[in-house]
Amino acid sequence: MEALSNWTSSGGLSVKIAVSIAALFAAWIVIRVICKIMKKALDKSAMDAVLYPFVLNTAKVVLWLMVILTVLSYLGVPMSAFITAIGAAGVAIALALKDSLSNFAGGILILLSKPFKKGDFIEDLQVSGKVEAINMLYTTIMTTDNKIITMPNGKLANATVINYTKENIRRVDMKFPVSYYSDVVKVKTLLLETAASSEYVLSDPAPFAGVSKYEENAAHFDLFVWCETPNYWDVKYSIQEKMKKVFENAGISVPSPIVDVRIARRDMIRY
Repeated sequence: MEALSNWTSSGGLSVKIAVSIAALFAAWIVIRVICKIMKKALDKSAMDAVLYPFVLNTAKVVLWLMVILTVLSYLGVPMSAFITAIGAAGVAIALALKDSLSNFAGGILILLSKPFKKGDFIEDLQVSGKVEAINMLYTTIMTTDNKIITMPNGKLANATVINYTKENIRRVDMKFPVSYYSDVVKVKTLLLETAASSEYVLSDPAPFAGVSKYEENAAHFDLFVWCETPNYWDVKYSIQEKMKKVFENAGISVPSPIVDVRIARRDMIRY
């Protein structure tokens, strides 16, 4: 290294420039090899594929920054002023892109923590729908009525998100009001028998039925059944449709509002 330094010093600036160009070319080859090795390692990892470009580009920027700073130092460029300028530019860019950086950080948090993934049905207490894509800045959601909503990742990462499809099975909650004078045991039996007759309802966990509350003219029954997540809506609507016919055949009436109307004679009304 000492001989090389003496040789470059005697050869002048042109020799230093030639050495710097050669160093940049060698660095380009080495960085390409490193990125290929990293790409293979990422393919074998559990990391989300959306993060691959970010990791690779960050590695490229860091490696190239190290190379450039080394070359500039070798050429005799004052590094303190250069680093100060880079720092000032970085602060200015960060202030100008504050919201975008917040979304970017939110995207990384979502992709690393994985509260949801593409294809999940989620709700953030404002909108709900199926996740179509998760990018570094925004998450795209399709609603049940076929609308596309683009959500900033910064907001989504800090929101209370309900993931309806993360688990393989899901509980279906249904409510059935019947006449106040209906036989409780009979109603529970009919609910459980109808649930058991569905091909999509799981036997473990077992279905559950019971009275949730009483009102003046009605008794409200809860029916809880479990099914595989993709069958949720089929189970919910099919059982609710069947129960109407089951109740009718069993002579169990569904309560209707009661209005008490009193008619007074005109000559009895006092003004």
